[in-house]
Amino acid sequence: MQFIGYDIGSSSIKVSVLDGTSGKCIASANYPDDEMPISSIRPGWAEQNPEDWWNNLVSATEKLFLNSTLNPDLIKAIGISYQMHGLVMIDKDRNVIRPSIIWCDSRAVNTGNSIFSEIGEKKCLDHFLNSPGNFTASKLAWVKENEPPHYEKIYKIMLPGDYIAMKLTGEVNTTVSGLSEGIFWDFKENKIADLILDHFGFERELIPSIVPTFGDQGRLTKKAAAKLKLKPGIPVAYRAGDQPNNAFSLNVLEPGEIAATAGTSGVVYGVSDKRKYDRLSRINTFAHVNHQSPEDRYGVLLCVNGTGILNAWIRRNMTDSRISYSQMNKIATEVQIGSEGLFILPFGNGAERMLLNRNIFSQIIGLNFNVHSQKHFFRAAQEGIAFALKYGLDIMEEVGIQPEVIRAGNANMFLSPVFCEVFSNLMGAVIELYNTDGSQGAARGAGYGTGYYSSFNECFLNLNKIRIYEPEAKIQQEYNAIYGDWKNLLMKFLANQV
Repeated sequence: MQFIGYDIGSSSIKVSVLDGTSGKCIASANYPDDEMPISSIRPGWAEQNPEDWWNNLVSATEKLFLNSTLNPDLIKAIGISYQMHGLVMIDKDRNVIRPSIIWCDSRAVNTGNSIFSEIGEKKCLDHFLNSPGNFTASKLAWVKENEPPHYEKIYKIMLPGDYIAMKLTGEVNTTVSGLSEGIFWDFKENKIADLILDHFGFERELIPSIVPTFGDQGRLTKKAAAKLKLKPGIPVAYRAGDQPNNAFSLNVLEPGEIAATAGTSGVVYGVSDKRKYDRLSRINTFAHVNHQSPEDRYGVLLCVNGTGILNAWIRRNMTDSRISYSQMNKIATEVQIGSEGLFILPFGNGAERMLLNRNIFSQIIGLNFNVHSQKHFFRAAQEGIAFALKYGLDIMEEVGIQPEVIRAGNANMFLSPVFCEVFSNLMGAVIELYNTDGSQGAARGAGYGTGYYSSFNECFLNLNKIRIYEPEAKIQQEYNAIYGDWKNLLMKFLANQV
């Protein structure tokens, strides 16, 4: 028996097939080869066309079967991982009304901040564990206020993963975990957040029906099956946002366990059985994939928007683009710790939650024309990303998330020895890298959702640790000193902003 997992990112769509018996990934593909475009027609805006996600998913599946000897008839379930916090709106004919306002879009920051005050900070945190901030509910409120003709056409609102599930099954539904990431879930009342619906004046009918994170969420239609060259009737058996799914893919399910990822954005994600929240909502708490009363599991999430996207920007604009990321990583090792005084604040991908939803843009500080070259930028970018994650982790520690071991997939920024060394020493934690990614996690989730795996432990029998990075006392001191300089620059810059 085999399971197929899709990871719907903002950069590309990745697909993997997992053999249920061995627990091994037997084929994978991604599409497109270059990053998917993000439309930003105004500063702070970020949109993508949901149809592009679907078309790229179809192309990724074609590429998967073209480059392998897979038998599609052996695939028995589908899992979905998806970029979080996006807003997709469909009409009664299930057509998309406007492009999706995706996770890094900043237009609804002021809307969310206003509602945080109007509902009351304590009430928001008690019920939602977050400020409405720049999440899906606030984005919908922005549409209602600024694009009323679009709002009036809405039949249902969805997250990106809900949209893909609809394209696969023809059914419109969502999950508790998904609702929580959109600030549509009331943890105190354990139901859809009437406080949010009533305050914004959202009709209850806009919210799709709820299905379990693991379980039968609908069956592959004949139309979708023909597109994907799969058998009709295959169940979609798992769906989760990319960060809860990344944690799941690394078997991070129990209190105290911590996962990290560094793709387009960078995330540290800790699991708790307590309803923790940051009073300033600089970090956020959502329902984890295995959140189910009475065994509540919460994902405490730190996000830095500008991680891999900074690396991609440097590759695209400071090289001839023939250089690979692995070559960039190798060249970065030629530069000493601290990049000879070149610092980068990597905040150029929209408003940052940990900076109180401020969009301060990326900053390059200390550039010396007589000293610095391309290779210094390669290293300074990776150091700046790690410094930003450290700044956020200090906030996480205020609510009791204390890392000793951090698990990550051997992918994206974690392919860089420089980044891993900086990250491990700054965090003061062992970094364990595993042979997995989001699409493989989605495939494992599908296996569990069908009941093929009787326990989570069975899901991860062949999850292999492939590398470890450990902090070293002497190097830690050096990195901590440079981080102190970087943080002082950040503080000065924030103090001078209007």
